[in-house]
Amino acid sequence: MKLIETHIAKVLENPVRFQEYGVGVFKTVPTKSGIKKAIKKKLVFIDGIEATTAKYISGGEKISLFQSEVSSVFKRLELPLEVLFEDDYFAIINKPPGILVSGNKFMTIANGLAQNLEKSTLPDAVRPQPVHRLDKATSGVLLIGKTSAAIRTLSALFLEKKIKKTYFAIAMGAMETSGEIAQTIEGKEAHTTYEVLQKTPSERFGYLNLIRLQPQTGRKHQLRKHLFGIGNPILGDQNYFNEGFVLKGKGLYLHAATLSFVHPLTKVTVCITKALPKKFRTIFKNAFIH
Repeated sequence: MKLIETHIAKVLENPVRFQEYGVGVFKTVPTKSGIKKAIKKKLVFIDGIEATTAKYISGGEKISLFQSEVSSVFKRLELPLEVLFEDDYFAIINKPPGILVSGNKFMTIANGLAQNLEKSTLPDAVRPQPVHRLDKATSGVLLIGKTSAAIRTLSALFLEKKIKKTYFAIAMGAMETSGEIAQTIEGKEAHTTYEVLQKTPSERFGYLNLIRLQPQTGRKHQLRKHLFGIGNPILGDQNYFNEGFVLKGKGLYLHAATLSFVHPLTKVTVCITKALPKKFRTIFKNAFIH
């Protein structure tokens, strides 16, 4: 193995897990998912000892990142993406449905970012990386970090719930006008607020509802599980549906519409919105984001 980066941990008031501390520390693997993969591949050592996900950092530790001798060369993916906002620190793109954000496959948003974004001029610039995830079937706004500091800071804003996310979906069945869903997911607290904006009778599904959703927590498949849990699965969902009530061939009717937060460096409020896809407006003619 080849040593490619080292880092001396800063003194912390309270110890934190390395997989949390390591976000943005290394230019080569700036994201949490990248850190976890490097640990799994036994490429990270702390004070000369192989790192684990359970390891806590308190300060002063020497952290070494190695590169496997069989490490594959990064391949650029030619994937045109709509860029909604961009500066030297981060970008916000419109993620198309049907494509993974990241992972082991070649066809991912992460592999297509470098061709669509300007390279940051800042000294801690890294290859652009998604700061959060959207499900493969979900479309909409996705936040991308372009520097180590930006990735670290934006990840912290997500953890501190300082980034407001708004989604729109079409859900099936009769629904209350608005409400809060508080159902645990895999034993963890999960909260979602929703509001029905429009509804229309459906011979097949009873009712179709255009709803605005705001997740208060960030569990995997939270919105899909929560709506299914109250008996109103999202139209087109192939994983969470009632038998006989699934729409195939049109994709998932779930769209990440808005990201709103204070820019961590300029302190200007950033609010980026992507309009609803055409398939939403086919069902609800006057559907718009507000």
